[in-house]
Amino acid sequence: CIQTGKKVADSDRLRFANDQIYFKSPDEMKKLFEDFPQAIENTIRIAEQCNLDLEFGKTHLPDFPPPSGFDDLDSYLGYLCQKGLAGRYSKVTPGLEGRLEYELKVIKQMGFAGYFLIVKDFIDYAKNKGIRVGPGRGSVGGSLVAYALGITNMDPIKYGLLFERFLNPERISLPDIDIDFSDRERDKIIRYVINKYGKDNVAQIITFGTMAARAVVRDVGRVLDIPYSEVDRIAKLIPWLPNMTLKIAMEREPELRNLVKGDPRIEKLISYSEVLEGLCRHASTHAAGVVIAPEALTEYLPLYKGTKEEITTQYDMKGIEDIGLLKMDFLGLRTLTVIDETLRMLRDDLNLVLDIDSIPLDDKETYKFFSNGETVGIFQFESSGMRDYLCKLKPESLDELTAMNALYRPGPLDSYMIDEYIQRKRGMKRIVYEHPLLEPILKETYGVIVYQEQVLKIASELGGYSLGKADILRKAMGKKKAELMIQQREEFKKGAKAKGIKEGVADKIFDLMATFARYGFNKAHSAGYAYIAYQTAYLKAHYPVQFAAATMSSEVGNTNRIVILMEECKRMGIEVLPPDVNESMGKFKVVGDKIRFGLEAVKNVGHGAIDAIIKARERVGKFNSLFQFCEEVDLSALNKRVIESLIQAGAFDSASKHRAQLMASVDMVMNYGEAIQEDRRKGQTSLFDLGVQSKTSPTPKMLEVPEWSISEILSKEKEMLGFYLSGHPLTKYEDELKTFATRTTQTLENAKDGEELYIGGVITQVKINIDRKKKQMAFATLEDFVGSVEVVVFSDCFEKNRRIIRSESMVLVKGRASTKEGEKAKVVASDVISLSKVYQKMKTTLHVLLLTSGASHDILTELKELLSSQPGKSPVILHVRTDDSAEGGSPSGGQELKMRLKNISVEVSKELLEKLKSLCGEKNVYLNRS
Repeated sequence: CIQTGKKVADSDRLRFANDQIYFKSPDEMKKLFEDFPQAIENTIRIAEQCNLDLEFGKTHLPDFPPPSGFDDLDSYLGYLCQKGLAGRYSKVTPGLEGRLEYELKVIKQMGFAGYFLIVKDFIDYAKNKGIRVGPGRGSVGGSLVAYALGITNMDPIKYGLLFERFLNPERISLPDIDIDFSDRERDKIIRYVINKYGKDNVAQIITFGTMAARAVVRDVGRVLDIPYSEVDRIAKLIPWLPNMTLKIAMEREPELRNLVKGDPRIEKLISYSEVLEGLCRHASTHAAGVVIAPEALTEYLPLYKGTKEEITTQYDMKGIEDIGLLKMDFLGLRTLTVIDETLRMLRDDLNLVLDIDSIPLDDKETYKFFSNGETVGIFQFESSGMRDYLCKLKPESLDELTAMNALYRPGPLDSYMIDEYIQRKRGMKRIVYEHPLLEPILKETYGVIVYQEQVLKIASELGGYSLGKADILRKAMGKKKAELMIQQREEFKKGAKAKGIKEGVADKIFDLMATFARYGFNKAHSAGYAYIAYQTAYLKAHYPVQFAAATMSSEVGNTNRIVILMEECKRMGIEVLPPDVNESMGKFKVVGDKIRFGLEAVKNVGHGAIDAIIKARERVGKFNSLFQFCEEVDLSALNKRVIESLIQAGAFDSASKHRAQLMASVDMVMNYGEAIQEDRRKGQTSLFDLGVQSKTSPTPKMLEVPEWSISEILSKEKEMLGFYLSGHPLTKYEDELKTFATRTTQTLENAKDGEELYIGGVITQVKINIDRKKKQMAFATLEDFVGSVEVVVFSDCFEKNRRIIRSESMVLVKGRASTKEGEKAKVVASDVISLSKVYQKMKTTLHVLLLTSGASHDILTELKELLSSQPGKSPVILHVRTDDSAEGGSPSGGQELKMRLKNISVEVSKELLEKLKSLCGEKNVYLNRS
């Protein structure tokens, strides 16, 4: 019922009683199926035939025979590691030999040599085929064996990564090596594994979607036929927090309790939902999980056929691990594709071959991008909150990027930890260690416990734990089991006492570990991803046009991301040209120092049409008209809708500047082109093959129609591309938005819930609803230069501003941020002001700056006349600076006199501001909200 949306009938086959699911008795079932008694008998026969024994505690790895000359897999693995170690290090020291020997001993003891060899095999295949592989993700980065084999690319010795965080010799469990591949070629690796180990032996892994608290309320509400608006309101009362249940929500939310008590329908809704909460709702294919068995998978587990005929396991990841099968995560990482595409463009456009894995890791230009927060498009570092912290931190090394990557994650300690780390790094706070033995462990993070590996080292160096046992302690701390924690505290204090550490100090250190272990991050994972981030930032710093084109190509189907990336191009001074049938490829491409839009981003234009356009263009050269386009491009590969979409997107502007005329003439031109192509197919133009043009009829003339207005052009562009390209309707109000808007759609995510703000943009959609008081309210979509946001306009605000709350209105919204955890940020409006009247509606103070050297009598006279010409309510403050002050900024050794003009107040307008800026200088006239 839940999945199909059908209502529960009165004669329920499934009843709810005492919070349990009730099944009919055998007698009831026999009566129900009295016409088909064999159906009942068959259930018994099937049950009797089922006899399954599951074997646990044994590993089933695929067969990977060692090559001739090696007795077993362990000796072959050792040989490859020694060879790889010599290739990785210019000098193999006794320390390296000892670490490698230790790791190989643990791997042999656990019986996992085959595991490493299987992973190395498909990674070698990827590299040989030119498929980019990530430097390492997760705890495997701590393995010297993995580094020597080429499975990872981060030196675990250099970055202080621990093998025990990956494999724990004191707690036997399968290794977990997750691999990142270029997302566009990940499927090739899976196909290789299927071909190597057999299609019956390999499958992707199932994942189950469960009915969580909010979801189950929505599902049950639909079945019980409760209006969606009511169910939605109830669902939103359930806090979006980890491990949230309906029981917890009822305890925490008095409004939800009151609704349940006061409305029998809602009580029934919650009662049914509590029974179903946590049950599986649907099955799907895991995004990355693949299982490889030594023989047919059906010998180990049942399989599942999905709605699209895909075959997956019926056991999830945990179940597969429990029965000892090899599971791998083959992850597609878009950033690796961006790196590859950028390098390809450098080869093709600049004849430059760049080895991205050999770039210097101390490049000043790259760190400058991080320090200035210029990280839009940079892997893991592009959120506005992260950019703010980067500006404060001013990172100068990969170690600091690694720490920042680990610190900036969801969690209640994040803000404190980040601020503490930054202030200590910048010398604003003293670095304190509870004991001298902590300094070598925490020095790299300025005394703050950031990584799980640091917890392991503290337990080992100060508490006398082995590193393997220390990892068990770390996991215990993460789970906060009281009994276990008491036991571990005593053991830690005992070990610390043996090291001469006082009991009180040991207690403090244990408390520090317990506090931070829960939120500490895996350094190996953070280092690997910080390395990829550095690589992308290096490309952006040194090859910005190619990097931007590659990044936009990777996001070609994501309109919101393209908008953000285009705004970043604008900030960097990179011009993005519109799509063009004479120059565009499917993806974005570099043209000189500019970027040409890709045809794939145009609505309704598919790969077949793009291939046909490029093929014709390569044959005949550039198209000089829509007529020639329809003559030469195979019209069986594209229809009228495709051509109209290209026209509206501006793709024919190089052949004609009159989009309205092209649109009006499409039918006629296509008929003409089809006739020409049909004649060719029939052989009626015998001179065609000789290159002599011959037509059955003269080229007709285009229809005469008026040109579209700028607003029409922009509107149709947005319809086809998802955003404005030739211009933006908000451009004329750019100054107003800079002056009055306190948030953009991009920075809204960092606003605190309930924060008062101003946000401006163009309304693109309005949906009017009726509220509980039977009054009209609205949900409006507001779009600015970088994205869009939903604005909730309640009845009182809507009634007051109804006239301007409509599509295409350009407005400034005053309101409060709604940024509850787990929900998309929105704005609750308290007022809506037209941008054309924002200067008159908002209270402002006008500031005018004059330098003494430029304050001539004529300028002062003209300034007074200008200010007196538009009397109003905005006060004017005059700043007079001496000549050695920095223009437009704070004085550098000079003096500044600031005075409010007593007898002059103005009505601010765009015209007045433009005249003042022309007289005094662009940067010397500005407004502040009063």
